[in-house]
Amino acid sequence: MTVTPSAPQVEHHRHPLGIGESRPRLSWTVAGDGPWRQTGYDVELTRPGSAPQVHTVASVEQVLVPWPGEPLTSRERLGVRVRLHGDDGTTTAWSAPTRLEAGLLEPGDWSAVPVGGAWDEDPESDDRRPSLVRREFTVDGTVVAARLYATAHGLYEAELNGRRVGDDTLSPGWTVYPQHLRYYTYDVTDLVRPGANTVGAWLGDGWYRGRLGWNGGFRNLYGSDLSFLAQLELTFADGRVETVATDEAWRAAPSPIIRTGNYDGEDYDARAEQPGWSSPGFDDGAWTPVTVGVRDPATLRAPTGPPVRCTQELRPAAVPTTPSGKRVLDFGQNLVGRVRVRVTGPAGSTVTLRTAEVLQDGELYTRPLRDARSTDGYTLAGRPGGEEWEPRFTFHGFRYAEVTGWPGDLDAAVAAGDVVARVYHTDLERTGWFECSDPLVNRLHENIVWSMRGNVVDIPTDCPQRDERVGWTGDIQVFGPTASFLYDVSGMLAGWLRDVEREQLPDGTVPWYVPVIPATHRWTPIRPGAAWGDVATFLPWTLYERYGDAGVVADQFESARRWVDLIERLAGPDHLWDDGFQLGDWLDPAAPPQDPADARTDRYLVATAYFAASARRVARLAEVLGREDERAHYAALADAVRSAFAAAYVLPDGRMTSDAQTAYALGLRFDLIPSELRAAAGRRLGELVRADGNRIATGFVGTPLVSDALTDAGELDTAYDLLLERECPSWLYPVTQGATTVWERWDSLLPDGSVNPGTMTSFNHYALGAVADWLHRVVAGLAPAAPGYRRVRFRPRPGGGLTWARARHRSPYGEVSIEWRRSGNEVVVETELPLGTTGVLELPGGVGVELVAGRHEHRSSSAAPGGA
Repeated sequence: MTVTPSAPQVEHHRHPLGIGESRPRLSWTVAGDGPWRQTGYDVELTRPGSAPQVHTVASVEQVLVPWPGEPLTSRERLGVRVRLHGDDGTTTAWSAPTRLEAGLLEPGDWSAVPVGGAWDEDPESDDRRPSLVRREFTVDGTVVAARLYATAHGLYEAELNGRRVGDDTLSPGWTVYPQHLRYYTYDVTDLVRPGANTVGAWLGDGWYRGRLGWNGGFRNLYGSDLSFLAQLELTFADGRVETVATDEAWRAAPSPIIRTGNYDGEDYDARAEQPGWSSPGFDDGAWTPVTVGVRDPATLRAPTGPPVRCTQELRPAAVPTTPSGKRVLDFGQNLVGRVRVRVTGPAGSTVTLRTAEVLQDGELYTRPLRDARSTDGYTLAGRPGGEEWEPRFTFHGFRYAEVTGWPGDLDAAVAAGDVVARVYHTDLERTGWFECSDPLVNRLHENIVWSMRGNVVDIPTDCPQRDERVGWTGDIQVFGPTASFLYDVSGMLAGWLRDVEREQLPDGTVPWYVPVIPATHRWTPIRPGAAWGDVATFLPWTLYERYGDAGVVADQFESARRWVDLIERLAGPDHLWDDGFQLGDWLDPAAPPQDPADARTDRYLVATAYFAASARRVARLAEVLGREDERAHYAALADAVRSAFAAAYVLPDGRMTSDAQTAYALGLRFDLIPSELRAAAGRRLGELVRADGNRIATGFVGTPLVSDALTDAGELDTAYDLLLERECPSWLYPVTQGATTVWERWDSLLPDGSVNPGTMTSFNHYALGAVADWLHRVVAGLAPAAPGYRRVRFRPRPGGGLTWARARHRSPYGEVSIEWRRSGNEVVVETELPLGTTGVLELPGGVGVELVAGRHEHRSSSAAPGGA
């Protein structure tokens, strides 16, 4: 038998260039057939100019194993490969090598300072014109390596000798800027040439100084400057290293971008272009010296996840004319990104693109955008051969784009591919797929995927279109399990959680959204809130469960503990968190449009339930870290809160003081109902669902839990009825209305075709799509039984008239998959496990079957209990 290890992965990086870890952990997968078990491994580290060093470790671990050698130093490059020792006495061949390179790991590595233009007449205006900055330099030898380390106050796109550097966009993203500014590393060796060279950058406002927040928002949240900070390091064949850093020698000029902002879009005047500005020989005599700023280099950090990139292009599916005579591009899919155009026309004419998610009465409907202008304008230079343009420093959530001022035949341009929508989001690796025999459920799942794509634009956001787009903590808390199945979010969310801790108040309060609006520009004080603040405990556990990453547990433990300690102080001796501001079961469909917190479930029942669940999670996190005293303390606290919850909110007959679906879902899923009353509570939950006609009666808190609560209570048929209901409110109602993403409200679009009258109405939110985790684990039957899917639980629960379902997931150990189908009076189940894992197959009415790596097929009677 041939066993082959993959090239090792470095931390969670797909492309380990410019990494920020000095002792990065390594992972690999193993390919091969038949029974085989790793008992040890060799790691070979090859540094330039040195003999390879081989480190031998006796271990069965293959995911995020410790770095075996000396710590990396700044800029260090090396190759790493592995070979494995098996329990059969064999040793594999060496894997393919992974080339990795450290970034700038020490503050002293930086000599660059922020530089930018000096013509911001009114720092409070949203119409400030961005800058271009440039610097010429000479190369007087053979360059064997060139690296550009770049970041900005604002957003940047770098150019070198007239060519774009990298393919990322909206960089360096949104972080807690005063404490954490991300920089990116680019290999630009192929762009440098002998003799004269030029490096430069476009700049844009972005989150740093652009308008941010609702109710008009605020500007200059982190500063009023717009600055590029970068250093280009050239390594020559003779061993010399020269650095071209941003400093007072750089020059600046106004950009052809007249104004740009996340919410309002971008206006561009091609007549103001300066051809060749980033190429050698350009006359910059009319340019001005830059303004030099200050940045503490200790705050500059390498990324832990991938950047935002364009991942797809879509042509318009139709080009309708509205009743008022406007031309609209319908891309057939609600997406996040920008429109690119190729256009020919007279100088000075302007093409305007106004975007929105929906039409109402056949016209572009922008009310849900609130104060977001969401409009791009391109003024033509009049080039005879045509012009191509796409905004650089904005993004929109849209399906439709209204076009005005198009010079010529718009229909012909669309047919020629001259107008496309470019989809942008954090370039996460897709890792999970699901399908079943019901086309509407498949479309629901696809909508969930699209909503996730649209709401991972550098941070996990709430919506991508209106004047908001902030990192609401409750949304990713409930959606984390689904997100971590569909995409590899390990690096992105681990990095974002560090910003959660940076924003956490000294008393332990976790903000509602991260990054927060800085201290002088808050609408309301930061205050504790259940479900939202509990991201500090729930999300680290999710990342550990799904990726086997104990490092994120270690990094976030103090943050998680401080959050629970705060709640304990707020609750007091009775262990009930029953006062203070709470969002509760946000967006319960029974809540009034303008009061989405007015849910059927007592908001303090929600708060106390989360208190118990978070205390339990902190105990589990402590157990992972081997901190027994803290494990025991928080386990005892969780038990005490559980008892207090039961006494306060569970009645003697198993009913709850809030006789609502979310209350029972919380009590059952968080194990807060006494064991002797669980059956009665489960029956009551089923009764409530049926009494509501199988329509949804839960909000942000209850929706991720209700399907599992029904399943656990023996109400599987009811759970399927809830899933498959088509009347409003339900998961499938938006699908029947033509939705291509998940809506914020169950009825964002009313049955009569009008938009929900609430001022908070989005057509692209992922939170209510958290049901996909139940589709993966229960309908298909694929779930981790040990951290990182080292052990897999295959437990399909067929029902709802489905005739087949399948799911597959690229786990840290390799791809795992399951497919079941009805065949006559049998259910046939096929599973696959990679080497390094084991599994258990639990069929309804049957005994668990132990599985080893490889493909397996099992059959069971479709008449077995449990819906099969």
